Amino acid sequence: MPVRLSLAALAVLALAVVLVPPIVQLDQSLVDLRAAGQPPSLSHLFGTDEVGRDLLVRSIYGLRVSFLVGLVAALVSMVIGGLVGLAAGSLGGLADRLLMRVVDGFNALPHLLFGIFIVALFAPSPVAVVVSVGVTHWTTAARIVRSEVLSLRSRPFVEAAISGGASRTRVVRRHLLPHLFPHLLLATVLMVPHAIWHETALSFLGLGLPPHLASLGNMISDGQRSLLTGAWWPSLVPGLFILVPTLAVAVLAQRLRDRLNPRQRSELEL
Repeated sequence: MPVRLSLAALAVLALAVVLVPPIVQLDQSLVDLRAAGQPPSLSHLFGTDEVGRDLLVRSIYGLRVSFLVGLVAALVSMVIGGLVGLAAGSLGGLADRLLMRVVDGFNALPHLLFGIFIVALFAPSPVAVVVSVGVTHWTTAARIVRSEVLSLRSRPFVEAAISGGASRTRVVRRHLLPHLFPHLLLATVLMVPHAIWHETALSFLGLGLPPHLASLGNMISDGQRSLLTGAWWPSLVPGLFILVPTLAVAVLAQRLRDRLNPRQRSELEL
């Protein structure tokens, strides 16, 4: 997917998420059996589900919920991972080895199964999904931050600051964090689609968001029953609302990574 097409797709979806909910109010408990299971038409562009709800409107509401949950979950995982990686890289020695063993232990756990275990401790809610994703996906950020901190510690300007008597806190605040921010931003952008997939998987299994709440995972799960009657649109429409924005974000994140690290791009092109 080209960069311009990705930007256009995200812009259209963002406008829909912002403008549609205030204009078109969605009754989550609406049941209109007269309009149930209608295929795509002029009255319902993407058709209706098994109880007569418009799939386009529900998908937009579901995308808004999934994106907000994914964004908050990604930020939580980046904060946890960033702090752990910064502590490991800055302290070094025994603290570094112990923290990295904790990271290895979390990486050895199956993320989805561990996430299901965490969500099972709470009632289905956005908070439970945020906690599940944040607790299971912080290790990537920790490794990224630690490797960057270890690289920065050997730079002349950091060594000069340490030799000049700068405290550890000052070195972290003035010299490490400004260089780490672009990498954390990239990791957060890449984590958002992954968090959305995680939330969708949990909701599909009935463990994520409440069933009455418009969620892309819930909609795909409900659409499975319609496949038996030949209705393909209840599953396809929310699936597209997951696939298109996540692919667009991945393309833009790849471009951002090339701009942040042009040397890596030139090496890959050789």
